[in-house]
Amino acid sequence: MDVVSDAISAVRAGRPSSNRLRVSGKWCVRLAPYEGAGFHVVLGGGCRLLPDDGGEPVALGTGDVVLLPHGAGHVLADGPVGAAELGRAVPFEEVREADVRAAGSGPAVELLCGKYRLDRSRTHPLMAELPEVVHLPNRFGAHPELRSAVDLLARELTGSRPGAALALPSLLDLLLIYLVRAWMTEAEAGAWPAVLADPVTTAALRALHAAPAAPWTNARLATEAGVSRATLARRFTTLVGRPPMAYLTWWRLTLAATRLRTSDAPLATVARETGYATPYALSHAFSREFGVTPGKYRTGAAP
Repeated sequence: MDVVSDAISAVRAGRPSSNRLRVSGKWCVRLAPYEGAGFHVVLGGGCRLLPDDGGEPVALGTGDVVLLPHGAGHVLADGPVGAAELGRAVPFEEVREADVRAAGSGPAVELLCGKYRLDRSRTHPLMAELPEVVHLPNRFGAHPELRSAVDLLARELTGSRPGAALALPSLLDLLLIYLVRAWMTEAEAGAWPAVLADPVTTAALRALHAAPAAPWTNARLATEAGVSRATLARRFTTLVGRPPMAYLTWWRLTLAATRLRTSDAPLATVARETGYATPYALSHAFSREFGVTPGKYRTGAAP
């Protein structure tokens, strides 16, 4: 797998959920903070998103997509709102799946609102670097894959289509991938867009992610990347923030955590799959990284 796919797969837990929201007139809806990532797709009309942290309001139009990768609380409203209106915002749970026609005139707005479940105990730094709000407006010619996914989502939501129960979650998974890709394309700052733009570091990361259990050394990895050990160490450490072998250790333990939470594979199997010679070696390294034994982590026990 590539680094972006692995970064998303590492934190994913369960399947995404979504609800349609149809509103008109004067309206104001609050979405509480969430231990995952939230998203909105504007299927028709327009509205405003107001982050709870006091960030700048975001104007959303038809076809716009917004991702809140860290589950930040926020408000959706028909337009600019004051403090009193924010205080009276209706919880989203009270209006989801409803066709709300508020008092007063105003254009109708239709949104697809949803959540991705994420396990933040194993967040890849690429995902951690995403800003609180990723807004991708519907611009002609921009991010065609994302636009296609939005169009397909809109069609699946029209009526009762055969297979929609499987198609919709799959399209939402694609949406998350395309949102992360689009952010990386447009990001003006951040370490990981720069990391994956560097051919040497990318070659090394691709090799580590393709075979994390292999007996990697700095020399072998440098050969894979086509540079000297000194060049690899300098460029990798500068861009990624840790030396290649330290990154490999962290990634192996992240993979082990994912396997422990998503399978019933014996610890010896998990150790072998992640490059550890014995279950004891994995358990020792795992406890040092996560502050809890693999067995307790598997059962969800807090450290």
